[in-house]
Amino acid sequence: MTAKPLGGWRVLVPRGGKWGDGVAATLRTLGAIPVVAPMINFACADDGPALANAMHELSDGQFDWVVITSATTVDVLVGQGAKIPVNTRIAAVGETTAAALALAGYQADFVPAVDNSARGLVKEWPKAAVSGRVLVPQSDIAEPNLVSGLGALGLDVKFVAAYRTVGVPVSDAVRADVASGRIRALLVSSGSVARQIASQLTPLPEGTVVACIGPRTAFDARAAGLVVDVIADYRSAESLIAALAEYADPESADISVDISVD
Repeated sequence: MTAKPLGGWRVLVPRGGKWGDGVAATLRTLGAIPVVAPMINFACADDGPALANAMHELSDGQFDWVVITSATTVDVLVGQGAKIPVNTRIAAVGETTAAALALAGYQADFVPAVDNSARGLVKEWPKAAVSGRVLVPQSDIAEPNLVSGLGALGLDVKFVAAYRTVGVPVSDAVRADVASGRIRALLVSSGSVARQIASQLTPLPEGTVVACIGPRTAFDARAAGLVVDVIADYRSAESLIAALAEYADPESADISVDISVD
């Protein structure tokens, strides 16, 4: 029997729900032992009236574009009962977010082809669409580079906090397994996760592999004081797992990873 690239590796999966379940299932097919330990969660926005007003303006057709940067924001749209008029175009930060939009009944009009990040979205923004009003619903702790970048293009951008990102303490058992080196790798799916790892689990023992979902998250992880070992080429769970598998076993570089997550 051919050895699996992540055979015996314990891998921390820092999010639960469909994302965590899908990632854990795929890790098992590669021989890993996933440890699902959600380190962040999402809560209602502090300013509910401001969010409700923005959703009303969106449904009323007062925006030319709405920019969606995560599946969590899609959940907020659904929860708010947002209606997006046909004349309002939808931009998604990446294919995973576009897929979440499609599942919710929305169709993305623009997805950056090269860099699935806020920076990539601004860089690849359609040249013919540099005027008009844009709604950007994001986490309350989202960095301002997306809003400022779109504004620099000449767009009238409105930011609204769609939800709050809050840290979740890991169990003593998980903390002990990381400290002892029993957990071999940590998946870093966002800057928020990176900051929670730095706050809760450092110093990491030598040999612990830190794998980031893309260059932007790697930047955030380093800013939080983490040493990054693996960077996925694309901001997707598939790319993240494939990059970790290749790191563990370079001969698995051509491995095909198929995963269904939001």
